[in-house]
Amino acid sequence: MIALAVLIYLAIGASSAALIARVSASQRRHPAAGARIHDVYEAAFLSGGPARVVDAALAALHADGRLVIGGPGIVAVRNPVAHDLVERAVLARLAAAPTGALRHMRLGAMRDPAVQEIGDGLAARGLVAVPGQNSALAAWGITQGVVCLLAIPASFIVTVLTLVGAGPFESGPPLIVMVLPVLIAGILIGFLMAGRAKRRISTAGQDALRSYRAENTTAYAPALLVALRGLPAVPDPALRAQLTAAARGPVRGGGGHSPPDTADSGDPAAVWCAGSSPGSGCGSSSGGGGSSCGSSSGSSCGSSSGGGSSCGGGGGS
Repeated sequence: MIALAVLIYLAIGASSAALIARVSASQRRHPAAGARIHDVYEAAFLSGGPARVVDAALAALHADGRLVIGGPGIVAVRNPVAHDLVERAVLARLAAAPTGALRHMRLGAMRDPAVQEIGDGLAARGLVAVPGQNSALAAWGITQGVVCLLAIPASFIVTVLTLVGAGPFESGPPLIVMVLPVLIAGILIGFLMAGRAKRRISTAGQDALRSYRAENTTAYAPALLVALRGLPAVPDPALRAQLTAAARGPVRGGGGHSPPDTADSGDPAAVWCAGSSPGSGCGSSSGGGGSSCGSSSGSSCGSSSGGGSSCGGGGGS
């Protein structure tokens, strides 16, 4: 019985130590120079993914009258002048959208290389994790937690059988008493490490975003407000209502998952094709103007300036 308890301690201890080391290494802090957010769009991507980037650009275009949005979600351009690459992508997608529908244009702009490469650049600097990058570590942690959880009733059964003389093990201290502490520790460590492995924003990314917010506590520019606080911070009530309506509905995210209403969920993976991930691609779905990453044909990924690939993609539909 004691020998079995020792084996359980060794197995759980080794698994837990290796898991902690691997997860910590995957989210290690990067040098301060690489952990700095360069502009409002990087802050938007970290805060809410490609959707937040496009919403910040729309807020800027609307604030100075270059773009107007009326009901029901129809966009019109008054002055097609772009001040940066993201604004240019939004205007280009609007020009390609046959009806000027805000939702179709917004989804198309999320897949534009100008937006996608923001995520690729953040991933290259270790501020955000590529979708699926730590999925094996998350599965490891969950497996350890479940196995340890199931081992508790199993140990109790073995203990009872031993006490009544029907067990195959030697007599000695009750097995459940000996192994319960390490099983509880294995459960906690497994599930905690799985949660850490699933984090989209690394420790360095969280620090960078926190610093950027501290530097812009008195922000008033519409793009900056939206980047840091999301759609509730859109200054114009009419625009806020239109963008909120456009954000509703299923959006397929990077890694092949389809979370509901993730267009501004705070998940950087939502509609990020992760060009730095080998074998990823970006396509468009035919259902309701939604988009999907890594699954359909009709759109491919081209090279980005950072050496990775990023989403090409068709028009806004």
